[in-house]
Amino acid sequence: VQLVESGGGLVQPGGSLRLSCAASGFTFSNWRMSWYRQAPGKERELVASISSGGGNTNYAESVKGRFTISRDNAKNTVYLQMNSLKPEDTAVYYCKVLVVVSAYWGQGTQVTVSS
Repeated sequence: VQLVESGGGLVQPGGSLRLSCAASGFTFSNWRMSWYRQAPGKERELVASISSGGGNTNYAESVKGRFTISRDNAKNTVYLQMNSLKPEDTAVYYCKVLVVVSAYWGQGTQVTVSS
């Protein structure tokens, strides 16, 4: 299993970024996908998740209405569209999949929101 995140960077408050996570090594369309983030000195937290078919999504309260998770099963990719970014969204963002009882993580992509 391999998960490769991309799309992070430096953005001003109020700006937008779209993160991507390219998956391989498993049947992507069978499994729920999630985005987590970890800010310096804080625990890793769930940001959003999406069901295998894309019809069910969940969000942390702190990002509801600003972030949108989506997936393209034909491309084995999950996305996180982040709008109205705030400094408190600064973190390393990770893609995760739980296949049966095994959890797999990407290497993370840094998102920094600062003026």
